Amino acid sequence: MADGKLQRVAVLGGTRIPFCRSHTAYADLTNLDMLTTALGGLIDRFALHGAHIDEVVGGAVVTHAKDWNLAREAVIGSALAATTPAITMMQACGTSLQAALQVGAKIATGQIESGIALGSDTTSDAPVVFQRKFAQRLVQVARAKGAGQTLGAFRGFRPGELAPQPPSTSEPRTGLSMGEHAELMAKEWGITRSAQDELAYESHRKAAAAYDEGFMDDLVIPCAGVFRDNNIREDISLKKMAELKPVFDKSGKGTITAANSTPLTDGAAAVLLASEDWAAKKGLPVQAFLTLGRTSAVDFVQGEGLLMAPTVAVADLLGKTGLALQDFDYYEIHEAFAAQVLATLKAWASEDYCRGRLGLSKPLGEIGWARLNVKGSSIAFGHPFAATGARILAVMAKLLHSRGGGRGLISVCTAGGMGVAAILEGVKTLAPEPGIKAMDAP
Repeated sequence: MADGKLQRVAVLGGTRIPFCRSHTAYADLTNLDMLTTALGGLIDRFALHGAHIDEVVGGAVVTHAKDWNLAREAVIGSALAATTPAITMMQACGTSLQAALQVGAKIATGQIESGIALGSDTTSDAPVVFQRKFAQRLVQVARAKGAGQTLGAFRGFRPGELAPQPPSTSEPRTGLSMGEHAELMAKEWGITRSAQDELAYESHRKAAAAYDEGFMDDLVIPCAGVFRDNNIREDISLKKMAELKPVFDKSGKGTITAANSTPLTDGAAAVLLASEDWAAKKGLPVQAFLTLGRTSAVDFVQGEGLLMAPTVAVADLLGKTGLALQDFDYYEIHEAFAAQVLATLKAWASEDYCRGRLGLSKPLGEIGWARLNVKGSSIAFGHPFAATGARILAVMAKLLHSRGGGRGLISVCTAGGMGVAAILEGVKTLAPEPGIKAMDAP
């Protein structure tokens, strides 16, 4: 950036392993196993064997203490040059999208020319630790000098101290799970069970079609003998979905079920970003440009919806660009829960919310449903927390590339009451690729 101008941030494409329900196909794999495989797929796709990448950034949400250097270990275990540095970071479900924004900012300012954003997560290999009291005793044993101090460390020991302490799925500040928070949002925004089921049904239908039409062929690589996400239900039925009982509010007023929520999922994904010059030197076509991103947070402890932060992030993005919510050809809204997606859409169309919470003079308005999550999303594919942002970024870049241009909006909600949003601009070409519907063409 010697001349004071920012470089454009090119998204060259991404790869991921199939996402699988936890405790199924990947039950014996670790975050590092999956992340290294996803990274290897990216290296194969873009012929990066032995290449030095300026920076690799990403991580996982559910981790062991040994995973502190996860991104760097994945690099060392890959075919990239060992000189490639890596940074391990985490922002809950927004991890790999935030990683892409961090890489993109350095590319834009000329600090680096190439980077990879990635993420992995498994709840099959969740860390289970001892109770704090027993862990402290073990530390005392390690520091003990002689049998007396060793025995003294167990003075007052109670068998209950050996009870394992698995990671909690609840928000520390409220004690409520994400699903319980989503139920509160569904009630606040009047989101019906039937609307949630319909959105989930469409997610599965679109995801299955994306595989059948070959859209996923270069995005998904095999892993552990798996070639396709094992959560997609091609034969899904609205009738059968309606028979399921709510899982978070069993009072008779609950609306969120296993069918209209994302399941606990294992998987990993990676995306390659670069400057235009670097891409040209490598002979790699640019799929899209990552133009702007925004992170936001809401005060869910005091009653705001836990998963409503993306409404703020998107409003901020629109304010900075002067774009309207309707000025996008595709929208990718992460489906943590169908209720959360529907609450987000209602909020953007609400005059009271947009004026009172977002400080706008008028509602952002509605979006075209035909352009929302057109290849399915997290309810169908699954949601390995830190991998979802990279999955969505790769899908959006390919959509814009296949279309021959256009603009895409990404919105990802995260635990902790945060949200990450980003805008992508497609590269204009003469015509869309075969298979893109006429309604989606320029």
